[in-house]
Amino acid sequence: MESLDAGRRFLKAESWEEWTKDETGQRAGVPVPPPQKPYPEDAHLIDLVAPEDLSVGRMSVFQAIKQRRSHRSYTKEPLTLEELSFLLWATQGIGQTNTHEGQIIRTLRTVPSGGARHPFETYLLVRRVEGLEPGLYRYLPVEHKVYLVRADEDLTEKAHEATRGQFLRQSAVVFIWTVVPYRTEWRYSFLSPKIIAQDSGHLCQNLYLACESIGAGTCAIGAYDQDKIDPILGVDGETEFTVYVAPVGKVR
Repeated sequence: MESLDAGRRFLKAESWEEWTKDETGQRAGVPVPPPQKPYPEDAHLIDLVAPEDLSVGRMSVFQAIKQRRSHRSYTKEPLTLEELSFLLWATQGIGQTNTHEGQIIRTLRTVPSGGARHPFETYLLVRRVEGLEPGLYRYLPVEHKVYLVRADEDLTEKAHEATRGQFLRQSAVVFIWTVVPYRTEWRYSFLSPKIIAQDSGHLCQNLYLACESIGAGTCAIGAYDQDKIDPILGVDGETEFTVYVAPVGKVR
């Protein structure tokens, strides 16, 4: 029962007074962490459809909310690059940036985040997307582009095993979100886990609604093996690690 009590305390907002006295990175004058991980200098960046040019996803919010369901079965129909562009913009797209001395210090995105810290990175296990070869990609929200991290025919099976044999094999693409905790810790220190957990919910719900609006579906996965899925992405499991998984595909 002690572990249950600890979990419940995690959900409560009891520590804000303590936080006001805590020496956070922000209060200590530590430079703000960048809003996006760097990418290799030789990475081939692939253009996505710009938000202002998107023609998909025009369903009303009312209808998308009404239709929203978790979908675990998908057709063999591929996603178009425009549809993937829309899903990426809907979940992490940047609408405004604030800069200081040429550096981005804050981004306002299509999803809310405590203190506008946006601690997530988006990886894509692409299987059937028109214009993209199968493989592992990473989304760059600042540039609104993707790049191929690596092509590996075994990625789907590795991810299937890492998610305890769940429903990835039929999907067209798998969204895998990692968290870079320090982006939030810089401002919120010991309160960050609660805020990051809340932020991940905002993120995935946008994916659900965006999927509904293009005739696709998703079902969020929280049951995965941390030690198996982090190596698939090439993250260290400490300063960056997987926090959410969501396969996506067209539905009947």
